[in-house]
Formats: sequence, structure tokens, C-alpha cells
Amino acid sequence: MSNKPELLAAAGSTAEVRAYLDAGANAVVVGEDRFGMRLPGSMTLEEIREAAELAHSRGSSIYVCVNNLMTNELLNDLPDYIRSLGEIGIDAVEFNDPSVLTAVKEHAPKVKLHWNAEMTATNYSTANYWGNKGASRVILARELNMDEVTEMKPRLELEAQVQIHGMTNIYHSKRRLVKSYMAHQGRPVEEGNLGKERGLFLIEAERQDEKYPIYEDMNGTHIMSSEDICILEDLHLLMAAGVDSFKVETLLKPRHYNEIVLRTYRKAIDTYAADPSGYAFQEEWLDAIREVQDPERELSFGFFYKEQVY
Repeated sequence: MSNKPELLAAAGSTAEVRAYLDAGANAVVVGEDRFGMRLPGSMTLEEIREAAELAHSRGSSIYVCVNNLMTNELLNDLPDYIRSLGEIGIDAVEFNDPSVLTAVKEHAPKVKLHWNAEMTATNYSTANYWGNKGASRVILARELNMDEVTEMKPRLELEAQVQIHGMTNIYHSKRRLVKSYMAHQGRPVEEGNLGKERGLFLIEAERQDEKYPIYEDMNGTHIMSSEDICILEDLHLLMAAGVDSFKVETLLKPRHYNEIVLRTYRKAIDTYAADPSGYAFQEEWLDAIREVQDPERELSFGFFYKEQVY
């Protein structure tokens, strides 16, 4: 296989960057809470510099998430931030707002642009529009099914990235709902705690057995899916279609779990790349993930096959 797909993981610290590279990722996305949302940890520019040096020393890539909802106040600081990222030598910026694209073109023209508009990246024409504006990659919506992804890829004029494992965001509010609720209950929360805290869930009255994790940071409240995507069994279909990048979402997962997941997908990718025609999925690969999977969270095909689950 001439073009082996990239294995990408989100990291929240330089220690996580090193661990995920060791586990088989060859690209890592990081960021700072002020400019990026739903990050496993907020990293300063100096920490991003260390992460970039570490990744590049191993021939890997470092991306920075700048996907926040841009306000006028943020726009005042955006040029300096983008300029600093360019000086660091990061490989790409993940964005959704045109203001970020404009800033990168002006202040860090050597940095690539990865367009991530969450659920609206659903067709090749819109993706190619952003490609013509300067994006080199589209991050496809998690709501697309397998046929929509594989049939879209030949019509794309830029790279395609797909999430293959982990939880997804299903709701966002800029309001700090949990902090407000706890304060109302007389239980104030220290600034910054909720973004790292596990064990906060939303449970619907009609579906008591499903827990939706709540992640709250300075950008508001994010409610996450009750299941984890796991497309390992049919990963070869995405590889055969030529998808360029596979992302493992690490948010709200322990590092040990993420390392096992990355090693497993690395094994599948390398096995397929070595002999596509002779490739066969190995059940023990999935067993390794099942052993560390939270028993309260199912492994699911997500929207790849709609309601079909393990």
C-alpha cells in the first residue's frame, strides 16, 4: 500500500504526546482552551513547542486545534497566537471559522489548514469549497455512514479525516451549566476543575441505563455520546477507500486505555498496508480493547451502520 493512512490522537500534555507517539500514533493534535474546544488538556505555547519538537524528532506531525467559536475579543489575540504557532513550526491548524483561515494565511502561510465544521462536513462540494479556499484536509462529520464516506472520498480534492474510535460530542452550550447548577446548590466548583473531572453524567428518564458524560471547560458545557465508536472490525473498508487520516478521540479516557487502543489500530493499519489483498481482521485485536473498555459504555459502529452495535 503506497499511502498508509495517518493515525491521529488528541493529547493534553507533552507526556501524553510522548505516550501516544510511543503507542503508534504518527500525528497528535493539541491546543489551548482559549482557542480550542473539547481538548483533553490545555497546553501553553511553550508546551506546544516541546510537543512539536518531540513529534518532529520522530518524523511525526503536530496539529493545533483552533476550533473555538471566535468572538471579537478572541480575534484581537488570534494573529499573535497564529504567528507564534507558525514560528514553532506546527504542521497544521484545525479550524472551523473563516477568521482562523484568514489569520493563518496572513501570519503563518506555511501552516496547513484542516477544516473541521463538526456535523456540517457532509458533502464533497462543501469540502472542496474549503479546499479551494486553502484547506488541505476535511474532517468528515461523525454522522456520515460508511457508504457516504467511501463514496465521497474519490470526489474530494483534499485529504479526508475520519474519527474511528472514542466518544463524540452531541451537545454544546457556551453557558457553564454544571458550574451554575452546583453554585445554585451551594456547591461552588473551583475554576478549571470540571474539564478534567470524570463521573459527571446526564441520564434521561426514558433511558436510565445510558449515561452521557458531561465535559465542562472555559468554553461552556459539552455533552458527550453514551457509547464509543469502534470501527476496528471494518477499518479495512476505510483504508481501501483511501481515507487519509484516522482519529482516536482520547477525551475523558485514561492514558492506559488510549495507548492500548492506539497500539491495536496501529497493528491493523500496518497489517493491511503490508498486504491489502491478504488482510483479515483478527478478533483478538478487538479483545484487547474490550478488556479495558468501561463496562458502562458499549463499543458501537456509531453512524457507520446506524443502529448496528457490538
